[in-house]
Amino acid sequence: MSRPETSPSARRGGFTLLEVLLVMAILVILGSTATYFFVGVKRNADSDAARLQINMFESMLDNYNLHVSAYPSTNAGLEALRTRPSDLKDPNRWKGPYINKEIPLDPWGNPYEYEMRGEMPDGSPAFLITSYGPDGIEGGPDDITSDQ
Repeated sequence: MSRPETSPSARRGGFTLLEVLLVMAILVILGSTATYFFVGVKRNADSDAARLQINMFESMLDNYNLHVSAYPSTNAGLEALRTRPSDLKDPNRWKGPYINKEIPLDPWGNPYEYEMRGEMPDGSPAFLITSYGPDGIEGGPDDITSDQ
């Protein structure tokens, strides 16, 4: 008995296991590369957002200073932009709120730290606003401050 002739076009088409594995490997490599670049972009975007918020606080604190003739104490903190601090010499000079919403958290969900540091050598007041960055721990290389 002879076998029937099959032409190449009559054979059933499909992918071999090797071809499927090769395509899967390529897709994994492309996905990993895209994820790597996305994470880098996200990290930079979060740092930029923190710097932008710190700049926004500086502007609001300058407005506060124009009215009150002083920057908030460390105890009053950034909350002095929303509610009148109890330690003001002349409470009638406070013209706030200087921010209408709650004081935002940094992009990593942590509160910003505010510290009044006295005066600079040129006589201007020195304050420091800090985001402790993605790790949320003070003193790391990822900290973002107003004096940067």
